[in-house]
Amino acid sequence: MKRLTLSIVVLLLCTVVLAACSSSNDKSEPSGTPSAGASATSAPSESAPAAKSAKLKIGLPGAYDVTSKEIIDGFIAKFPNIKVELQDAPWGDFTSKIATQIAGGTSPDVWLQENAVILGYGKRGVAEDLAPYIQRDLQDGNYIDTLFAAKTPEGNVWGVPHGTNPIALAYNKKVFDDAGIPYPTDDWTYDDLIETSKKLTKKDDKGNVQIYGFVGSISITQGWFPWIKQAGGQALDETKTKSMFSDPKTVAGLQSLVNGINDGYFTNGDFLTANGGDVQSFAEGKAAMYFLQYGNQVSINGNFPDTNWDVVKIPKGAEGKRYVPTVTNAWLISSKASQDSKDAAWEFLKYYLSDEAQAIVAKSGSTLPVNKTALQVLDGDTSKPLNKKAFTDGIAEAGVTLDENATWNEWRIVVQQVVNEIVDGNMTVEEGVKEIDAKVQPILDGKS
Repeated sequence: MKRLTLSIVVLLLCTVVLAACSSSNDKSEPSGTPSAGASATSAPSESAPAAKSAKLKIGLPGAYDVTSKEIIDGFIAKFPNIKVELQDAPWGDFTSKIATQIAGGTSPDVWLQENAVILGYGKRGVAEDLAPYIQRDLQDGNYIDTLFAAKTPEGNVWGVPHGTNPIALAYNKKVFDDAGIPYPTDDWTYDDLIETSKKLTKKDDKGNVQIYGFVGSISITQGWFPWIKQAGGQALDETKTKSMFSDPKTVAGLQSLVNGINDGYFTNGDFLTANGGDVQSFAEGKAAMYFLQYGNQVSINGNFPDTNWDVVKIPKGAEGKRYVPTVTNAWLISSKASQDSKDAAWEFLKYYLSDEAQAIVAKSGSTLPVNKTALQVLDGDTSKPLNKKAFTDGIAEAGVTLDENATWNEWRIVVQQVVNEIVDGNMTVEEGVKEIDAKVQPILDGKS
């Protein structure tokens, strides 16, 4: 009995010693550095305020036009130990300013920019890799997949989203009712969209088009990108290192958009310019359908409150698959910030992704939250469009980015210039895609 008692005492002493060793090892890790392999245990909304005092410089492009003041104020109130300094400027000015600040080593500790820009920052070593932070503190299941819009094929995550802006097919009910044509459904294909556009296009006695069937936008998000995706094409290959514009499916998709414009059942650029642009042409009933980005609802509801409209998911493509292009702006943490400021910045991002802050994002209507709990706020929202699930279910079913990579800004501009030339009739689609490939591939190869 005595031997058994002695063994138990020795075992207890060993346990205490091992626990002390473990505690000592934990304290040796840098503050705020996530432990590789640590498991997520709680949603960010449950996070306790950081005990350590810190200073945090937050960059706000567009000031509170993009980021809600309520969220910033909420963070400051919740974390009084973190002294916040705001650096805001109009979006264009901020973009120029931040490049100078990065070069001079004076950038904010955390700031917001386009997701594709952030991918470039990550490649250049400007952005902190947030993958270990996410692994430690967040549960993937609490967020839609867009949480990882800034993830690279290598597994780095250079930023986390402010929100996400997918597209859906908006339709003007009055135009459909006047024509006696049934509304679109989630089962539509692009062929249905084209054929119905032809039926809805209305001309006067002189042959001038009064109402077009569809807004023929030639921008990337609401124009040529969804059209090439629906045909099974793509801008870049899966590795985002090879231009795919000459692929026959990509050509077919782009040709469908160009046909609609040239044949007169999709709006052309001159018509849109004369009638106030995409949103106004649709809202005033001069175009029956539109690939509308979620955030544009704010403009329609504010400026055209009497327009009777709703949305369905964008149509299924030629092979029965649906693609829902989505755009995100994202927050990044400067890799050059001090560790204390990185810790404070991560607390800010966790708060931004919390149920509380993301509910504010949802109520703004300017973007969809990426937090699934906050998405439920939309269930009781009676503002137009009523069928908001066309956006939320659409992105859950088939959300895709715009083939973003570290050189996205450069190659996108080249593509857009050539698409403009094609639509203006200065070259054929076949000629245009060859020129695009010839110009885009050197950018992807880092040779331009």
